[in-house]
Amino acid sequence: MSDGEAQEGQDLSYRDTPRIPTREGVELYYESNGEGTAITCLNNFFLTSPFWREYTGELVQNYRVVTYDLCNHGASTHLEEEPTWAEHAADVIGLLDALQIESTYLIGTSASTQLARDVALEYPDRVKGLILAGPVMGLRGMRRHRQLNRSWLLTLETHGLATLYNQIYPEVISGEMNEEGGTPGFLGLREAFTAMNTPEELAGGLRLAQQGDTSPELLSRVQAPSLIVLGDDDILLSPSRGHDVAALFPKGRCEIMPNAGHVPFLDDPDGFQAIVRKFVEEVEADV
Repeated sequence: MSDGEAQEGQDLSYRDTPRIPTREGVELYYESNGEGTAITCLNNFFLTSPFWREYTGELVQNYRVVTYDLCNHGASTHLEEEPTWAEHAADVIGLLDALQIESTYLIGTSASTQLARDVALEYPDRVKGLILAGPVMGLRGMRRHRQLNRSWLLTLETHGLATLYNQIYPEVISGEMNEEGGTPGFLGLREAFTAMNTPEELAGGLRLAQQGDTSPELLSRVQAPSLIVLGDDDILLSPSRGHDVAALFPKGRCEIMPNAGHVPFLDDPDGFQAIVRKFVEEVEADV
């Protein structure tokens, strides 16, 4: 599926479903599709729950896939202040409790790989495994990631949402996808980007993305099986560094997706879902 095909006419509408209370004053929009072992998708600050429909269709055939909007984003509760990482982690557990999910696999992407790590550290019995796509946790704190976030925030505050998209697109999208998608791909993803985000929501998320402990030592404490899924054209990590990061996890390994960028499931949705399914099958077989 090409970039243009994936985004053309993509349904980003919200369903008329009750929100789930997680913390005092916080209710989350969520979607739950499929049955069986649970897989929960954690948004980075650029995505909303409906966006995942295009990228989890195969997984839904075999698993229960849960997606939701972060607090202060999308259709979930908006507070005056951006939640902390610890509060976002508590929201994940509140969501799982309400849906009666004892434990789940977590898919984190970009900034939300940090959230996935934090949930696994704070609530280890609730996490069966981690799939970390385009991780922002590295060997020495990921200075490049925070530099990019500061640059994106400055562009957003100075020039607005459309200019931010123009900057992010060639940095995050792989060269292969950029060439194949051409102008239709660029415009299709821009439509989704502007539909999912407001400047205020993104600003709060980008500020939070610059916070939190990025110590590599934390990864050595994660006991859940952990899979790094890295595009070989990722702006943050080279394939060799991706393998080095995976080696920091006690049960970690790295899968490289060819011709993919920082958000590798955008480049190859079917390939990404196949990787996730294989990982879950292997972990379940070892239980």
